[in-house]
Amino acid sequence: MPIDIGLEDAARKKVSDGLRRFLADSYVLYMRTHGYHWNVEGPRFNSLHQMFEEQYTELWGALDDLAERIRALGAYAPGNGKELAEVASLAEPTNDRPDADGMVRALLNGHESLARDARELIDLAGDAGDVGTEDMITARLQVHEKTAWMLRASLAQ
Repeated sequence: MPIDIGLEDAARKKVSDGLRRFLADSYVLYMRTHGYHWNVEGPRFNSLHQMFEEQYTELWGALDDLAERIRALGAYAPGNGKELAEVASLAEPTNDRPDADGMVRALLNGHESLARDARELIDLAGDAGDVGTEDMITARLQVHEKTAWMLRASLAQ
């Protein structure tokens, strides 16, 4: 049973569908970041290995909060790889083993994509009067914008 937050069923479904996609894309980015942590090579190995670990740890913590918000709205969170793949819009990179700069660029693109999606979801939640989701995704937006800035800065010459 969803919590009573005063949302109409149609609004609740739109918001929970947006959250499901945001969760799935966050999970894709989590997996990509963790894989890059394991496989990064080169002269910047130590700094990137550590930065990727900080990023995937932060993403991992966000996944549970997103899934619990979906459940609070009365929907089911994607719970397996098949469901995540069906809902996710974040594309896998074309090169599974890019060099260090390629890894940083792929992660940058992922965080920028999630920031764009967060802005849309904030508007959707705001239009629905769902302040809880709006607040949660605003915090996620700030994380993705900051992470994108850090990744972008690590590519600067």
